[in-house]
Amino acid sequence: IGIRTVFNILGPLTNPAGAQAQLLGVPDAGLGPKMAEVLKLLGSHHSMVVHGDDGLDELTLGAPTRVWEVLDGATETYTISPEELGLPHVAIDDIQGGGPEDNALTLRQLFDGADGPVRDVVLLNSAAVMLVGGVAADLKGGIALARSVIDSGEARRRVEGLAELSQRLGDNRPD
Repeated sequence: IGIRTVFNILGPLTNPAGAQAQLLGVPDAGLGPKMAEVLKLLGSHHSMVVHGDDGLDELTLGAPTRVWEVLDGATETYTISPEELGLPHVAIDDIQGGGPEDNALTLRQLFDGADGPVRDVVLLNSAAVMLVGGVAADLKGGIALARSVIDSGEARRRVEGLAELSQRLGDNRPD
């Protein structure tokens, strides 16, 4: 509908899978502590609530990112910058998406080894997912792991497999 509603906030918190680990972006820094507290009350084992100071509701390369990290019932608040993780600072315009066709092309280019800001922001956010999922010990390790998954072709294979499964499931829908 083009505007944020209460469902933008409630949606991630009402996950029917009962996720115990998640990365959750918020559009306003004032929501960070509140969302972290709700995740704690819901029994989250390890989660990160993030807000980029450039307005993005994800980890960003354009400004510092505020983080509220929930781990085993405790919340730690801190700020990270791309530079401290070995990534360049870039303008938000350099990572802005486009329409579906443009974004699909960007994803293919990423999987084909294209370097640049889009790859870097994917590495950064993938690292956070790997951290809360217990696959990486820290964000720098997560960035290295994400880089190797993309470079090995594993990320492409997984996305293609998901697309094939989605198509098969869609073909089996009742009339």
